[in-house]
Formats: sequence, C-alpha cells, structure tokens
Amino acid sequence: MFYRILTVIGGAVFVAILFALVWLFCRLFLQRQGVTEQLQERANNLATWTFLGISVGLVFAIGGAFVLGPLAFYRALRGYGLAVDPGKAIWWGFAIVAASLGITAVGFFGFLGLVGAY
Repeated sequence: MFYRILTVIGGAVFVAILFALVWLFCRLFLQRQGVTEQLQERANNLATWTFLGISVGLVFAIGGAFVLGPLAFYRALRGYGLAVDPGKAIWWGFAIVAASLGITAVGFFGFLGLVGAY
C-alpha cells in the first residue's frame, strides 16, 4: 500500500516537472525569438496552452500529445505577432513536446524502478 501512495505522489511530482520543462523550453524559445517585454507572462501563456494540448492528447491516445501539443503551441504563438514561419513554429512545438515528455518519461520510469513498481 505504501508503494501505491508513493507512486501516486511521484506521478503528481512528475506532472509538475513536465509543466516546468514545457515552461522552460517555451521561455527559451521566446528568448531566442527576441521577446523581451512581458516574457514571463507570454512564457506562462504559451506553456499553459502547450501543456493543455499535451494533456488532452495523452487522454485520447499517447500519439495525440505529439499532435495537439504542437498545434496548441502554434495557435498560442500566433497571438504574439512574431515573425515565425508556421511550419517552423509547429516543429518547434513538436520539439518542445518531445523533449519534455522524453525527459519526464525517463525520470518517471527510473522512479518506478527505484520503488520497485516497474
């Protein structure tokens, strides 16, 4: 029973880590594009929408996160008026989603192995 509770708590921590990684990568993307004003607010907005796309995509099918996450990233990015090609924006969104999910998955499977659940 203790391992189940520990696994649920660990899962919640890794969801927070996933959002933190998405936020970090979105912030780095905006900095790379030269955004300086309202960077914190824009990074939060972009990360929230991207995370929402990932979450909804994971509910329907694992692969859906790699479709809805970049789409949500692109749709949120369009509102900022940056001179970014739509194709590049979607690929950047895909890279952010893939890197965030990959890092989180490796860490979570390591955690599951550590507690003996995997």
